[in-house]
Amino acid sequence: MADKIHGILPATFDPPSDRQRLFLRYFTGVLIDLTIWGLFAEYWSAVKVSSFTVLLLASILMQFLLKLSLWAEHHVAMYFNAKTGGFWKFMRYFGAWFVLFVSKFVILELLSIVFQGRVHFEGMLHGAIPLIIMAVTMVVIEELVVRIYRKLA
Repeated sequence: MADKIHGILPATFDPPSDRQRLFLRYFTGVLIDLTIWGLFAEYWSAVKVSSFTVLLLASILMQFLLKLSLWAEHHVAMYFNAKTGGFWKFMRYFGAWFVLFVSKFVILELLSIVFQGRVHFEGMLHGAIPLIIMAVTMVVIEELVVRIYRKLA
């Protein structure tokens, strides 16, 4: 029993590998997306999901698509940051906004194709506004959780 703390936790701790940290980050992201999407679906009539299973699968897909859109935005920003001048600085911000804005329409269409009506957003711009509000909420809450986690170290 000397190799356990309180009979439960191991006495030694191996720091997590990069793969373990990446898994935990995406796992946490999916759970955050699942929770937020579930709350939006329950309390906002513009967001509809047919079942919990669809909600879980859509949250996994949404996590992947949001990370992909952020990756694309960073690459567009790096491209324009490499150039000098006021026009290129403007293009950096416009390009970032454009990628993030257009990506929400791509996400909306992919969700529609993959889930064939079992995930539905209603409202302005064929449901894009509720999706954008939900996606921004997801990204903000994920960032908040990461910042709280880092402060605990």
